[in-house]
Amino acid sequence: MEITVHLPDDLAAHPNPGREALEALVIEGYRASTLSHYQASQILGFDRFEFDGFLKQRQIYDHAYDVEDLERDRETLHRLRAQGLLPKA
Repeated sequence: MEITVHLPDDLAAHPNPGREALEALVIEGYRASTLSHYQASQILGFDRFEFDGFLKQRQIYDHAYDVEDLERDRETLHRLRAQGLLPKA
């Protein structure tokens, strides 16, 4: 799908206004959780690690993996091992 957007003259004078507008749209969609990490990275043509770097360069940590995420993952790992769904370490 192609979308046409009319940009204000001051923004249109930037070196790459279309990309700048697209990046702003993706960032807001990602922050609002209307775009998943995968969807946002695909729109910008990045793999997951490039998209993480893109967010980090812009100091966007809204959905960054944190200690609470690690603890949840550890609990899930222990539960799956206890259920015999994963091999013991």
